Amino acid sequence: MTAKLKIQNLTKIFGPNAREGLDRLQAGDSKAAIFEATGNTVGIDNASFDVEQGQIFVVMGLSGSGKSTLVRTLNGLIAPTSGSILIDGEDIASCSPATLREVRRNKVAMVFQHFALFPHMSVADNVAYGLKIKGIAAAERRRRAELALEQVGLAAYADSTPAELSGGMQQRVGLARGLATDPEILLMDEPFGALDPLIRRDVQDELLRLQKKLRKTIIFITHDLNEALLLGDRIAIMKDGAIVQIGTAQEIVDTPADDYVRAFVADIDRGRVFTAESVSSADPVVLQLGTDTSETAMQSMEDANCNALYVLDGEEIAGVVTYQDAMAASRDDDATLADAIQSDFPTADRGSALHELYGAASSGLPIAVTDDNNRLVGVVEPEALLAQLSGDTSADPAPAAKP
Repeated sequence: MTAKLKIQNLTKIFGPNAREGLDRLQAGDSKAAIFEATGNTVGIDNASFDVEQGQIFVVMGLSGSGKSTLVRTLNGLIAPTSGSILIDGEDIASCSPATLREVRRNKVAMVFQHFALFPHMSVADNVAYGLKIKGIAAAERRRRAELALEQVGLAAYADSTPAELSGGMQQRVGLARGLATDPEILLMDEPFGALDPLIRRDVQDELLRLQKKLRKTIIFITHDLNEALLLGDRIAIMKDGAIVQIGTAQEIVDTPADDYVRAFVADIDRGRVFTAESVSSADPVVLQLGTDTSETAMQSMEDANCNALYVLDGEEIAGVVTYQDAMAASRDDDATLADAIQSDFPTADRGSALHELYGAASSGLPIAVTDDNNRLVGVVEPEALLAQLSGDTSADPAPAAKP
């Protein structure tokens, strides 16, 4: 897929002699050494990454890591010292002022942490402000502002003032203002950082709901790893102006690039990061109703070193059979495999978070992972789930014991 946004070797040096700072940086000097020697501060250190259309790309790091500087270069608020910022192939780091203004008006919008609402304007007028700057007629501004407010669930507050809204509602007004101009890229600089935890989660969920519908390209800045893991399709972690790792939430938690990232993810609830798909067997051993018998079921379980297998009736799941039940049926001349299967069994979608499977895993049965047509696409063994939750993925989980 073609990148909507492509950052190449982006560097920003603040100070009286940026050229000297850049030369020292390229020679391998650290951020601290450059500041001590020249008084220059490294804001961004040779950052490179791509963001695809419709993706939420989260940039996170501690205070002073360079994340806010980075996002402000993406719409020209801060001019980089070197490197390129390509939006649809056009480098806004070196374009003319007229071209940059056009990009800001039509392609990029920014949502700030502290709402930045005009207290003397109505909610609708705040949302329509960017449209006014673009010269859109008043009636059309109002229509589009009302549409944006409806998208964030605030249509009834169009004529209220910001002071009449809660903090979470004001943040949604800021989001609506960003959406009103129908930008292709949304830059969100710690937009939920000023909100209380419960309100913050509500607004995060609102953003995810909107993203499913609108599929905007979003660059989201945060210092909160849990927020990054919840929202990000891909995540970049910054330190001292440099990007130290880029990956999915699962990649970063499972294989941290260094001790800095490892410390970040040490206390993360892995049950909220990993999904059923991440621990399921992609090609599970199954039995077929009408073909397999209790004896072949037992043999298959011994070969697979497990104590239960799923039984299919064509492509549909008929049930699950345990080694004990298959053994009991094999001793009864009148019993068939159909008599041994349990029709009540645990199931999960591929995207189910592992913490949602705790109850199912306690049954002791493997969990059937199903697709939208309720067909078996994988099996999660309780041992594999527990191994992922503990972080012990270096070795295969202990096999289930048979009687």
